[in-house]
This record gives sequence, C-alpha cells and structure tokens, in this order.
Amino acid sequence: MSWLILVIAGLFEIAWAIGLKSSAGFTRPWITAGTVAALVLSFVLLGLAMRDLPVGTAYAVWTGIGAVGTAALGILLLGEPATAGRLFSLLLIVAGLVGLKWTSPD
Repeated sequence: MSWLILVIAGLFEIAWAIGLKSSAGFTRPWITAGTVAALVLSFVLLGLAMRDLPVGTAYAVWTGIGAVGTAALGILLLGEPATAGRLFSLLLIVAGLVGLKWTSPD
C-alpha cells in the first residue's frame, strides 16, 4: 500500500509542478489554489508513504516520478523539445526508479 500511496504522491507532484507554470506567476487564483492543494496532498501522501518505506528510496522515487512526469507533460502539452538526449535521460531516471523499487526492502 505504501508504494501505491507514493505513486499517487508523485502524480500530485506532477500536478503542482504543471500548476506552477499554468498559474502564470500566481496571477490565476483558481489554478493557484489547485496548485497549492496538489502540493499539500503530495507532501502529506509522501509523509504517509515514508512510514513504511526508507526515506532515501521514497524521496528519490517521489522526485523521479515528478521529474519524469513533468518533463513528459512539458513535451506533450507545452511544446518543449523531445530531443534524443532528453528522452534518453528520462529513460535513465525511470531505470533508476525501477532499480530502487526492486532493491527496496518492502
């Protein structure tokens, strides 16, 4: 269950990161409110997941989900470049996340 909570926390991290961009410097109140809500949920869920998972693993996976998801949405939704180097680097992050999951004691 901790892994599922951690993945959901990572998804909320993606939401608040994209929300930061969409809030236009916090000038769009509803998007800003949603961004703050996603940020709080992300941190709360991360804290819950850390009850059972090692802190280094949980934090690295949470950050990795956020980084890969945010970069992917930047490419898909915001027109950011999808160069071979960027895609390969994202693949390396995913490989690291899988490795952390496989070697985790839980």
